[in-house]
Amino acid sequence: MDVTVYGPLRAATGSKTVEVPVDGDTVGAVIAALVDAYPRTESQLVDEAGELRPSVRVMIDGDNAEYSDRVPPGASVEIFPAMRGG
Repeated sequence: MDVTVYGPLRAATGSKTVEVPVDGDTVGAVIAALVDAYPRTESQLVDEAGELRPSVRVMIDGDNAEYSDRVPPGASVEIFPAMRGG
């Protein structure tokens, strides 16, 4: 599945859009696949308890998505980590 990442996630993935093998059809499965493929993304996406950080936004086909939401085949997935600065 192609995943587009923004902000500091690009430094961890080396590219704006990456392809990751996803085992499942939920936002959580996409996040897990991204962390497996790019371990440096973990601290930006999940907290110590393994939960998605509240500041992370996931968009599926342009709509906000929750951790348990289904990701249809061929959907556009975008992940926005917390942005810092002013």
